Amino acid sequence: MADNSAIEWTDATWNPVTGCTKVSRGCDHCYAERFAERWRGIPGHPYGQGFDLRLWESRLNQPAQWRKPRMIFVNSMGDLFHKDVPSGFIDQVFAQMETVDRHTYQVLTKRSLRMRDYLRGRYGERTAPPHIWCGVSVEDRTVRSRIRHLAMAPAAVRFLSLEPLLESLGAIDLEGIAWVIVGGESGPQARPLRSEWVCEIRDQCRSARVPFFFKQWGGPTPKAGGRLLEGVEYNALPKVSVGSSRGVLSMAS
Repeated sequence: MADNSAIEWTDATWNPVTGCTKVSRGCDHCYAERFAERWRGIPGHPYGQGFDLRLWESRLNQPAQWRKPRMIFVNSMGDLFHKDVPSGFIDQVFAQMETVDRHTYQVLTKRSLRMRDYLRGRYGERTAPPHIWCGVSVEDRTVRSRIRHLAMAPAAVRFLSLEPLLESLGAIDLEGIAWVIVGGESGPQARPLRSEWVCEIRDQCRSARVPFFFKQWGGPTPKAGGRLLEGVEYNALPKVSVGSSRGVLSMAS
């Protein structure tokens, strides 16, 4: 778990699961894999197993250790809905999020079908609590179905992470979407991000009154290209009240 995260749209990260496997083009140059594999084979290191999937029961109660409310990105170094993560372990993660409800949790996945089915099974006719935000990653048109799966999930707050954005996504159905993040790829093999792709999404968010967050242009390092889009830094977040008695989501930025 890391406080003061360098990720622009969160405060901290919590990794009860680490490691993953590739499912689509957005995974090709995975930053998490690149970081984890540096430590493979080092005894006692948290990533001594590299990017192989690992469950960390010892980390399940970590959010309870933070007294000040934070936005917490859940599994920045893996995917909670990977097929090899047992449902019982996912239950424990959700139980922790539901109990320690002073924080806002940002759960992001590429396994959109499993997340949809899990949320349906856990909440039935209800929705997930509004302090548990549920999102999907979409990098190109071939995986836009993830947005449809998210729309069918009983989540009170749904968000999209369009990163690394690899092409124009065309028209996006933003019905029921509370937040959109866009970003370019970073690292030694970073693929380019074109401004027209980003502006196309920004303009759709503006028309639909969906908060828009531009994370980065990317490049050799995450900060290489800066964050300005046509001279503006976009930092909008969904408006959800904090605390155990939570208010209603506002769709305005």
